[in-house]
Amino acid sequence: MRQAVTVTTLDYLRPRETEGPADRPYNLREATVACPELNRFLYASVGAPWCWHTRLPWTYRQWLDYLENPAVATWIGYEGGNPIGYFELRREPEGAVEIAYFGLLPHYVGRGLGKRLLGDAIAKAGAFGDGRIWLHTCSLDHPAALPNYLARGFRVRKTEVVEEELPDRPLEPWPGARPG
Repeated sequence: MRQAVTVTTLDYLRPRETEGPADRPYNLREATVACPELNRFLYASVGAPWCWHTRLPWTYRQWLDYLENPAVATWIGYEGGNPIGYFELRREPEGAVEIAYFGLLPHYVGRGLGKRLLGDAIAKAGAFGDGRIWLHTCSLDHPAALPNYLARGFRVRKTEVVEEELPDRPLEPWPGARPG
């Protein structure tokens, strides 16, 4: 089905956040080995409620090729051995870094972890590139996403409405997985 979606592009305008390991209630680890199964799991599990669908048809080879690119980095937050969420960074040839994907698994939404994980994403993105950081969000995202980005120091660069072809049914990482 076609739907109008508002896409907002934001740039980070504050100095890097300095929260450290003592400030977070989870462990943050970089996935240093390209693992398509892990990244697809994170993408599908975090993104299902927000209609992340463009990578679902990717083949194993497409995932592997993408993840083996040294300009791509995946960071995962863990609590009690379980992933709580992740962020994916993509460094552009000029040095700016896009926080390409960011989010929490549904079980961890609403616990105040998003602001801390975003602070980590900003710090890691700043160290991964030349300090210029950007991201985009849309009207399909969690209602707290845009306020979280703005509260952490992002500012709107542009907003546009695009027509997007969306799946006809709600996405689930597996049948019957929709929370609630």
